[in-house]
Amino acid sequence: MPAFSKLYLFAYNSLQAFGWAVSLFAILINFFSTHSLDGAYASAGDLICLLQTVSFLEVIHGALGIVPSGVLFPFMQWGGRTHFVLAIVRQIVEVQELPSVFITFVAWSIAEVIRYSHYALNCIGSCPSLIHYLRYTVFIVLYPIGLAPGEMWTMYQALPFVKKKNLYADLFAAFPFSYYNFLMAVLICYPFLWLNLYRHLLKQRRSKLGRHQETKKKK
Repeated sequence: MPAFSKLYLFAYNSLQAFGWAVSLFAILINFFSTHSLDGAYASAGDLICLLQTVSFLEVIHGALGIVPSGVLFPFMQWGGRTHFVLAIVRQIVEVQELPSVFITFVAWSIAEVIRYSHYALNCIGSCPSLIHYLRYTVFIVLYPIGLAPGEMWTMYQALPFVKKKNLYADLFAAFPFSYYNFLMAVLICYPFLWLNLYRHLLKQRRSKLGRHQETKKKK
């Protein structure tokens, strides 16, 4: 990889790791000071919206071949999360204080601090074994937590407000269905799409951790 690409990826991943760490810190500070789960969006929602939007760069990285991730799986993750945080949580004030938003944001933040730290440290060739292990292990627990009691439960609770507000009526005027119908379809499809991504990550975990163990033995 060219030196410029390494420098760029190190800077990008370091900034993302820092941003998600700030988000996690803000959410936890609010939780411990108020003893309440309803302040997650107020504490870090704007920053998380920004970080998630900017992460579209990772789709571009895959498309350009700067990283070996490809386009499909990064786009699936970016699309699902961006729709959740920008189209639902940011637009529907009534769901912003739900415990499910707290669960989602905490799960995302922990996972992303580890993931981006791992990427950044790999760019400079000094990633500790613990970070490498956590990168390919913590998602096993955090992803299902972020999905079921987090994203899906939030979307389900948002349905009455979507219907009441007739959300995105102008945007969906040209279609034979409303955003409410679209969101119900998303809820039905979400577990199957997520399972495909989850299986990909499990396969990646076996490959990455197995290769890491072989490298350690050779040393």
